[in-house]
Amino acid sequence: MPSLASDRQREQPEASSRGARGWPRAADHTLARTAALNQLLLAAVVSVLAFLKFGTGFTGDAALFFSGVLLVVALTAVAIVVPWARVPLWWTALIPLGDIIGIGLMRLADATAGTALLWTFPVLWLASSFALAGFVGGVGLSVVLYAVTLTLVPHESLSFGTLLLPVVLTAIGATSYSSARRAAAQRRLLRRQAEILAQALERSRHQEQMLSEVFDTVDFEVVRIERGVLTTVTSDAHAHLNQLMPDRDGVGPVVYQADGTTPLPPEEQPLARALRGEEFSDLRVWFEPVPGERRALSITVRRLPGAAGNDDAGAVMVSRDVTAEMRALQARDMLVSSVSHELRTPLTSIIGHIELAMDEPGLPAAAASSLEIADRNADRLLTLVGDVLKASSTSDGAALPMHPRDVDVLEIVKASAQSFVTGESSRNVTIDLSRALPARGFVDPLRLRQVVDNLVSNAIKYNREGGRVSVVTATRGRKTLILVEDTGVGLDEDDLANIFQRYYRGAAVRRTDVEGSGLGLSISRDIVRRLGGDIYVNSTLGVGSTFTVSVPSVRPGADVEPSVNRSNAQEAGVK
Repeated sequence: MPSLASDRQREQPEASSRGARGWPRAADHTLARTAALNQLLLAAVVSVLAFLKFGTGFTGDAALFFSGVLLVVALTAVAIVVPWARVPLWWTALIPLGDIIGIGLMRLADATAGTALLWTFPVLWLASSFALAGFVGGVGLSVVLYAVTLTLVPHESLSFGTLLLPVVLTAIGATSYSSARRAAAQRRLLRRQAEILAQALERSRHQEQMLSEVFDTVDFEVVRIERGVLTTVTSDAHAHLNQLMPDRDGVGPVVYQADGTTPLPPEEQPLARALRGEEFSDLRVWFEPVPGERRALSITVRRLPGAAGNDDAGAVMVSRDVTAEMRALQARDMLVSSVSHELRTPLTSIIGHIELAMDEPGLPAAAASSLEIADRNADRLLTLVGDVLKASSTSDGAALPMHPRDVDVLEIVKASAQSFVTGESSRNVTIDLSRALPARGFVDPLRLRQVVDNLVSNAIKYNREGGRVSVVTATRGRKTLILVEDTGVGLDEDDLANIFQRYYRGAAVRRTDVEGSGLGLSISRDIVRRLGGDIYVNSTLGVGSTFTVSVPSVRPGADVEPSVNRSNAQEAGVK
């Protein structure tokens, strides 16, 4: 049967597929196998036909018929012997063209033998292997020889069956030609796709190599987590993460929290949380790879979306050695704490002596005014020293004393607001308590008052002259919410990302005339988290900010009244 192998040969590059005379040349042995198989199939059919004709009594010109058979057999021998891979491609067309002549001789010898159907073999071969020229040449030569035999055999009359053979040969050749073209187009498409895939693979390998080189030069490590298993470490410097993993017996190193003293339970360690599907940022832990040597890591885990966008395809864990940074922070906090302790005693003495001097009778007005200024600034300095001490104490793990109990949060908020309304620092700012509804909380009242005082103080200090501060209280489920909204300078995106860091003061805040230490919000968040809640902030630069404090409304394990809490929150306008 005809094959498309020769068409594939024509698609080889010109430099390697053309011979010395410019004809296309086969590049492998496919063409030789194709020619031999096609010719052997035709030779077998011709041999069976000849055997049947001579076995049943041949009535035509035996010599002429035998000549046609010998021609087909000879061409078969040539197709088998000739090394077609070394000769021009078009030379193989001589084989089917010779077959057409041989079949014409057999039909001329006996028109009743049905040998005209054998022309389908060379027509299929030529049309599929030699494109349009093969189709036209094969069908044209077959039809011409068919017409010659009709002319030379006078007793054969024209009929519908006589005209049907040229139509069938044309249809078969056209079908074979179009099929060959489609197959060639598909091969070209597949080849282009293969080239695109090869280029994509090469780019992927290049990017992988580049990423590997980049990861090997940086001081952090990246690990891919897939289906709860560590699958790929993309950095050569992954010793730290390996040291965090348990050994074969399931025993892992001792891991501590950021304070460096509180052991971290195995189920709360970074790898365990990441394998459970959690996501977190800048989680800092200490661990001891060897006794007496501690290292600090900052670990971030981000989940990866799946192909559908909502599936979990695993996660990426990034770790960074922050030992030097953590030790520097500890040293700074120790220094600040030490200096603050040393400053507090003389400041207390200074304030006491200033108050005694102000109580002296007959004190001149100018001196009294100067002493008041000194007393006010000394108080401010003592407050600053107290904030620094609180910040340094929470940073090294020394917990602020907490005594939570069931309290009236609304009364704490009212007391705080009243102290600022009557104080000198009100700056004509209106404090609105219209949405402050009754709310209970299981908190330390002194610590919660400290948080509310700090938030309201900031809302007033960084507000516009004559601005507004709204304080909202409401209970929602097991949480009580305290919202402090202001119409002040607001915060930008950078400020929102760093507002709770110690000593941080935002750009918009620094542009004001208000001085501050940048410790209040950090201390407030530490207190609220110790109480079992958290602080959130929403802000628009130049419009204002809203700080939301969430604390437990009831003792852990106690029952709540969902309907009352829900209506309370809805009445306050808290979502």
